[in-house]
Amino acid sequence: MAERAPAFSADDDRRFMGAAIRLGRRHLGRTAPNPSVGALVVAGEGASARIAGQGITAPSGRPHAEPQALAMAGAAARGSTVYVSLEPCAHFGRTPPCANALIEAGVARVVYALDDPDSRVAGKGRAMLEAAGIAVTSGVLAAEAREAHRGHISRVVRGRPFVTLKLAVSRDGCIGLAGTGQVAITGSEARRAVQALRIEADAIAVGQGTADADDPQLTVRLDGLASFSPLRVVFSGGAPLAGHLAETGAETLRVLAEGRGGRDGDVIVPANAEGRPSIPAALGALAARGISSLLVEGGARLVRAFLDADAVDEILLFQGTTTLGADGVRAFGTDGPDYISRLGRFARLEDVSYGADRMTRYLKR
Repeated sequence: MAERAPAFSADDDRRFMGAAIRLGRRHLGRTAPNPSVGALVVAGEGASARIAGQGITAPSGRPHAEPQALAMAGAAARGSTVYVSLEPCAHFGRTPPCANALIEAGVARVVYALDDPDSRVAGKGRAMLEAAGIAVTSGVLAAEAREAHRGHISRVVRGRPFVTLKLAVSRDGCIGLAGTGQVAITGSEARRAVQALRIEADAIAVGQGTADADDPQLTVRLDGLASFSPLRVVFSGGAPLAGHLAETGAETLRVLAEGRGGRDGDVIVPANAEGRPSIPAALGALAARGISSLLVEGGARLVRAFLDADAVDEILLFQGTTTLGADGVRAFGTDGPDYISRLGRFARLEDVSYGADRMTRYLKR
């Protein structure tokens, strides 16, 4: 017989669910191919309620959040309320279903924020819990959870990663100087913000031209966090990798169009009309490798290719105070800095200051 469900107010549910969602975000970019889920086991009710256990999907995707939280709670899990940012899984994979773990632990109530669109779950987790007599509440802070799990949703529903385009542009709309390597466009505060973006991405992409001209590392360069660096992806014309990216070996993928050669481990996709890798096909191939979120960092040709293919979900435009002048490489080719607005596909959501620099966030409508 199931335990009596503890009494919690709607405000209590939102408070604990908010904590579970924030907890899950800590491992974004590290759990592919699984979503980074947060779970809390809350023992007691009312003023005596306390968090007895917590868990986050582990790096590489296992173990899942719920069994970790239950293990931490121990005997306190019986009769508890469990808050999970995503519907508990219902299928056998490399581990048993999390719904089974919750049932076996004797929890009384499960609250989750978002239905899992994965067909192996998609309501089955809820059905298992309810069949065992566990009270289930869903949809608490669903919008916040949808933001946190947007990569998982994109890969499962659309068959491609959620794509964020990050650009650092000068005051006059340039991303660099022709014929030179990297140019400092923004200050240290904005650059630290970009490092944090890399931590949350499964993969980061640049074009071959940027790889050759800038010799980027594409790693996380915050103290002690180098191991959080995403997979590096180079959209290549067929030339071998050189410099830092050549040294990263299995941590770097090349994406090439058919007929451009290739080696073991390269991603080979159909060519577009210009003979370059088809962006939609490349995104499908990356999703098949478990990549749910992709951060595109340039250069100008790759940026335009993604925008022309309508393959960008979010734009983060960092604008510095420097002016690069006539030798500057325009971010959007011959189009001016108002190009994003003229596309009409993106809503401007917010402006954030990083020292003297400004970041504008756009989201696809």
